[in-house]
Amino acid sequence: MLQISRFNPIGISLIIALALALHAHAKPNILFITVDDMNADSVGCFGCPIEGTTPNLDQLAADGIRFEHAHVQVPNCTPSRNVLQTGRYPQSNGVEGFYDVVVDFPILPEILKENGYRTGIWGKVVDTTPTSDYKWDKVMSSTGGPGSIKSAKEVHRLTKKFIDDSLTAKQPFYFVLNISDPHHPLFNSPGAKKKGHDNFPPSRIFTPDEIVVPGFLPDIRKVREDVTNYYNSVRRADDLVGAALQALKDSGEADNTIVMFLSDHGMPFPFAKTNLYHHSTRTPWIVRIPGIVQPGSIDQEHMISAIDFMPTILELCSIDGPEDMNGRSFLPLLKGETQARRNQVFKEFHETAGGIRNPMRAVETKRYGYIFNPWSDGQRLFKSATFYSPTYKAMATAARDSKQIDTRIQHFNHRTVEEFYDYEKDPDALNNLINGPRYADEIAALRSSLQAWMEAMDDPVLDAFLNRNDPAALKAFIDQQDAESAARLAGGGTRKRHKK
Repeated sequence: MLQISRFNPIGISLIIALALALHAHAKPNILFITVDDMNADSVGCFGCPIEGTTPNLDQLAADGIRFEHAHVQVPNCTPSRNVLQTGRYPQSNGVEGFYDVVVDFPILPEILKENGYRTGIWGKVVDTTPTSDYKWDKVMSSTGGPGSIKSAKEVHRLTKKFIDDSLTAKQPFYFVLNISDPHHPLFNSPGAKKKGHDNFPPSRIFTPDEIVVPGFLPDIRKVREDVTNYYNSVRRADDLVGAALQALKDSGEADNTIVMFLSDHGMPFPFAKTNLYHHSTRTPWIVRIPGIVQPGSIDQEHMISAIDFMPTILELCSIDGPEDMNGRSFLPLLKGETQARRNQVFKEFHETAGGIRNPMRAVETKRYGYIFNPWSDGQRLFKSATFYSPTYKAMATAARDSKQIDTRIQHFNHRTVEEFYDYEKDPDALNNLINGPRYADEIAALRSSLQAWMEAMDDPVLDAFLNRNDPAALKAFIDQQDAESAARLAGGGTRKRHKK
């Protein structure tokens, strides 16, 4: 059900509202806030079962609109963030992993700069554009000492300074604020102490008996401790969001500024980050535009995804974008209207930060999800960031004495070539229904949708998908993927990761 208040008549009143709300500049300011590795359902207004995780985000949603069915395309950092800034899927923008590519198309900050915007960024600079040395007008740097990237005071200072400098320059601004929480190392973990992150504790600290372990993980002691540290990091991320919003308010530009918030992908645990399950890509997308978006709006009908971010921003700014962007603007939804063909999203995974290739493709509707894993042969081991997490290690240890946990670990490690889930009944993807005759029609429909999308995208995984029942063909495909990755690594083709 769509719960959005509507303007009537829409045309004239919206034009007047936009002119009044964004009076200071010919074009609106944009504050784009992201967090790292945060599940949608870790946010209070998106159904978090733990009270008090995100008071600032809850208030932002109360002042704007939240999208219940929003997703990112890719469940790891650099590829996901490049979809946002290019308006293209990874096979179109070339950023499938953690390496630079030379592109022959304009990216979002470049287009905005050409149209008079002052562009700035804080955090995740290398991960945000195809080429790591892309020249933003201003890269904000923290000077608050070790670990101060976790400081709300520092976020307020840097955000306020960038906005004030933009006002002095008499330019509208596009400021990308990338908050690193709740990425590992988490608050109160050994790695965090070493980096000085714990010098900046969250405004509220949760204890293990207060939190709820996600249903796709076993509720054992060390997992519960890791998840507790995660929620403390969620609260600290919310503190930083609040600091940025306060800086915007203090600048006097809140009424002239589009605020968008989302997470780059799901939580840093097995079956979430670096996977294509429901919780891997569902993102807590919130938009606030005074005078345009009706406060307290909730869109429970339409599916939007990261591929739509760039065209939406450009339309909001009345700027023509490249005609070959893969996404499309959801501005009508911000106005309280409906929009056709918003009933499914396409998702993909290519490789880890270390260049390990385990390509996957998926399509998800509001109820069902289909996943294709061409690398799955019963022997190959899926190693990604979460493989090295305290939670995975605890699960692997517990699996020695628990058949149920061992079954989960084995599925995580090896998968099957195809997976299908009824997310309405099984949001945690515990029961793979790919061989269930009851869902034969739904499975066939999603296979057909995925194939059509892959054909339209000229996806190199298409041949493997068409030969998904041929183990020899899948092996040849993965061998080729491994060879290409090895050649790139040998040539220094993976970025040297920046310090977090």
